[in-house]
Amino acid sequence: MDIATAILAIKSDAQVSINNEDINKIIWHDGNPTNITNQQITDKQAELQTAYDNKKYQRDRKAEYPSMVDQLDDIYHNGIDAWKATIKVTKDKYPKE
Repeated sequence: MDIATAILAIKSDAQVSINNEDINKIIWHDGNPTNITNQQITDKQAELQTAYDNKKYQRDRKAEYPSMVDQLDDIYHNGIDAWKATIKVTKDKYPKE
């Protein structure tokens, strides 16, 4: 996760610029009124990255699921059980971990 995303996750209205993703080159346009530390930023980056990584299965599934139109068509023509079987293939391929 980038530095700006981490800072905004800590303080959503922070006003910053970061030079080349260098944590030592943060320009606080609002004066850093809550005194966010570099450690808080790196901790938040790690937290956000872990959350992102933990949802990889969701991104993988989304890329492989049929479109909603195709899913509805499948339900209409083949019923809910056939649709569930179609979706289960992708869910099994990318399980929650």
